[in-house]
Amino acid sequence: MSARRALNVTREENFPAWYQAVVKEADLAEVSPVRGCMIIKPWGYGIWELIQAELDRGIKSHGVDNCYFPLFIPLSFIAREAQHVEGFAKEMAVVTHHRLKTEDGRLVPDPDAELAEPLIVRPTSETVIGDAFQRWIHSYRDLPLLINQWANVVRWEMRTRLFLRTAEFLWQEGHSAHADEADARAATMRWIELYRSFSETTLAIPVIAGEKPEHERFPGAENTYTIEAMMQDGKALQSGTSHYLGTNFASEQNIRYQSESGAMTLCHTTSYGMSTRVIGGVIMTHGDDDGLRLPPAIAPKQIVIVPILRGTDADPAIRDYCDALAARLNGASAFGKPVRAHVDHANVPSAEKRWNWIRRGVPLVLEIGQRDVAGENVTFTRRDALRTGDKVASHTQPREDFLARAVDLLGEIQGALHAQAKERLDANIRGGVTRFEDLAEHFGAGSDDDEGDTGFKGWLKVAWCKPTGAELEAVNDRLKALKLTARCAPFAQPDSLGACIFTGKPAVEEIIVARAY
Repeated sequence: MSARRALNVTREENFPAWYQAVVKEADLAEVSPVRGCMIIKPWGYGIWELIQAELDRGIKSHGVDNCYFPLFIPLSFIAREAQHVEGFAKEMAVVTHHRLKTEDGRLVPDPDAELAEPLIVRPTSETVIGDAFQRWIHSYRDLPLLINQWANVVRWEMRTRLFLRTAEFLWQEGHSAHADEADARAATMRWIELYRSFSETTLAIPVIAGEKPEHERFPGAENTYTIEAMMQDGKALQSGTSHYLGTNFASEQNIRYQSESGAMTLCHTTSYGMSTRVIGGVIMTHGDDDGLRLPPAIAPKQIVIVPILRGTDADPAIRDYCDALAARLNGASAFGKPVRAHVDHANVPSAEKRWNWIRRGVPLVLEIGQRDVAGENVTFTRRDALRTGDKVASHTQPREDFLARAVDLLGEIQGALHAQAKERLDANIRGGVTRFEDLAEHFGAGSDDDEGDTGFKGWLKVAWCKPTGAELEAVNDRLKALKLTARCAPFAQPDSLGACIFTGKPAVEEIIVARAY
């Protein structure tokens, strides 16, 4: 196979440009006419559908039911929760009129159609769902109440990047109400463990799970837990969060239940979410200089068969051979579902079809020509191991041997992608930094852009005393000056800590510091 490259820029040359090139060449998404929004194209949406289906199954396994709430939220609902307002105010889109009129040949809002109360376009749904909870919950017998919705949300971002940061994105948001703190906290930990397991198993992305520091919590939460993934440029990507909200939202929205003793008691609530941002994480964790590499579990097509046709009398037999292969493959099962095999019969040159699927990340690409048919063989390429040096590596096996091994090959590719990412993660988390000056020297000054692209730095684990108030603000300012954030305190903590590198006070935990998306 030709040693051509599918992309015109490499990760090492320019990682942000490489990312954009992968999104384009894999035909995942494109910028929409609405500033800051994206059009998710069929291949990208196919990935999201598979993510959605598997994550939905996991959520429902915990007794959660799906529902749907309106896109619009009354401003008064948001205003009840002061911390919530402060956290999202700058990102909220507001609807003020319900009708347009023509004026001087232009469409303008009709002044007579101004809404009595402005409506917020959903940035998240704690407030409107809390309003429903206070109507739905009456007795301890109604608890726990566990719901989830798949929806779009709007947060008006000023600087956007496809999948990673857009004004509108897709996600699931789960919400639950509980009789007491212990039950709510246990649920909060179940949600973050669900995300950790899903990321590792389905997305093949290794993550560090832990608790966010106070200044990085979800607005209005008592505790926020996160899974953090390391991208190939060393930056962190927050990939899923779970929040223990205490009684903060319940007290503002009067979410109470009658206990067994007859007392009216505030519920403890949680929320949790994962979004289309994880597709960006898949790109930046697994992609290579030839394009996207998809874990087979979320590949819309796991095996693509490309007939090598020459315009001869042999072509019909080649097509039939390919169709028979696909039929047998589609009768097998991988990752608990039927194999997704496809024959590309498009009237396009074979080499172009092959590279189209390679840059889209299809795990196995088969090329079947006249000699394969005559010898009853299969020639295939593994997307996770496309090249040996600069040469594209292909393998030929007897057809029956390949069919017997195809499902195992998909499993091997899934495991190999995770192993490669896990090796990178483990090799690039460094400890032993005891002074802020050493942290600053390691990361260097951040760049002027919002991503702080200054080369691969990985993550540092440092001692942390959980500063609060003005002391926390000062620490955060020092981190911001270096384009750094405190990502989380991992659940796995060392036996000894020493002094906080920011304040010199005795540390109470270890946190991860990194540049991030």
